[in-house]
Amino acid sequence: MLRVRQQVRCSDEIVFSCGSRGVTIAMLDTGVSSHPDFDNRIIAFHDFVNGKKWNYDDSGHGTHVAGCICGSGWVSRGKYKGIAPYSNLVVGKVLDDKGDGNVDVMARGLEWVLDKQKEYDIRILNISIGMGENTEKERMEKLVKLVDEAWRCGLIVVCAAGNMGPEPMTISPLGARRDVITVGCHEGGYFGDSGHLCEDYSSRGPSPYAMKKPDVVAPGTDIVSCNAGIARRGRYYRNAYVAKSGTSMATPIVSGGLALLLQKYPFYTNEQAKQKLLYTARDLKEPWSKQGWGMIQIDRLVAG
Repeated sequence: MLRVRQQVRCSDEIVFSCGSRGVTIAMLDTGVSSHPDFDNRIIAFHDFVNGKKWNYDDSGHGTHVAGCICGSGWVSRGKYKGIAPYSNLVVGKVLDDKGDGNVDVMARGLEWVLDKQKEYDIRILNISIGMGENTEKERMEKLVKLVDEAWRCGLIVVCAAGNMGPEPMTISPLGARRDVITVGCHEGGYFGDSGHLCEDYSSRGPSPYAMKKPDVVAPGTDIVSCNAGIARRGRYYRNAYVAKSGTSMATPIVSGGLALLLQKYPFYTNEQAKQKLLYTARDLKEPWSKQGWGMIQIDRLVAG
């Protein structure tokens, strides 16, 4: 999970195509590369950092997150397919190559998503970004109010809990809000007794705004997804995928699951989608401050 810090300016928005038949997901991150696994499903891109005209990702974080959400797995012949491979992406680049950004630029990114919500039929907003607690209070309040507004406008806002655990009250401020879906990380025993798991440092609740946080957890250790550093060599690709860890990786798994839900039930509101997500999660028998309602179960989430 990347942290927001300082500096930036704005640019023009690029619209690429009408996308596919899947749900449209907005993403605020370090950008997104033109990885073959995204086909023609990056339907809009806006660079708030360097003002470039075409989509790119000089960090790799955003491309990895996007691949978790909706990579087609084409380069890997389906092995590293994302959760919702028919979904479309609307991407705002709000962080630089080091994962640094400005709270004001993040706010402009949120305003842009709200402004384009109807035009691109955006249903989900994925925010795999951490915010420092030392951010100026007034500026942070403006930001969290925009997050609240996004939810009121019908968007399903999915935020990373953060990687500042295991101490309590370490949820990232954006994920601390009551309405948003806050995602922590848990491996559900997949790695056995191995150390250095995302669940060991996933941020813990409660938060100043909601006693029960995070809302759910998803896997986030050594997740293999699209690599912005992919290179083509004749008929073949090199470095097409890379493994990353953190609640940033768990968050798009939830966003992708919710995209599948909306693809099947497009009439669901954000409140209905959140309720079904929570009620179909699997209890891991962990403290609420660590697991929330439990592990996301996509098969149960999209079941009739």
